[in-house]
Amino acid sequence: MSHPAENNSLDIPFFNESVAAGFPSPAVGELNGTLDLNEYCIRHPSATYFIRARGESMIGVGIGDGDILIVDRSLTARNGDIIIAAVSGEFTVKRLEKLPNSPVRLIPENPDFSPITITPELNAEFFGVVTHCLKKMR
Repeated sequence: MSHPAENNSLDIPFFNESVAAGFPSPAVGELNGTLDLNEYCIRHPSATYFIRARGESMIGVGIGDGDILIVDRSLTARNGDIIIAAVSGEFTVKRLEKLPNSPVRLIPENPDFSPITITPELNAEFFGVVTHCLKKMR
């Protein structure tokens, strides 16, 4: 069994080309080395954790039920960031709205859900900024 601190990186090829999501373009296929997803996705390893999204309140930004979120606790949440928060003891992922002279709100990215206005009675805590979303396609 490998130890978590060991470097278990895989050398997966990384092509320096983009893939058209619209009209196809000729593929040049220039290999640009490898891509280490730990290095790419995790800036602060000791402050980073993974959590699975549940529900459909964030589908407007591509976060769906079952997606894995990469969360950095060391980042200070700013207006517009997608964050993990506990509101009245329940965890949620929402977009943070911090506007001058307005209460802080947690905004869903699905019109079927309502924003949450943070009040002292809600006992809200922030648990980090979502930096990446891993989506299983198959």
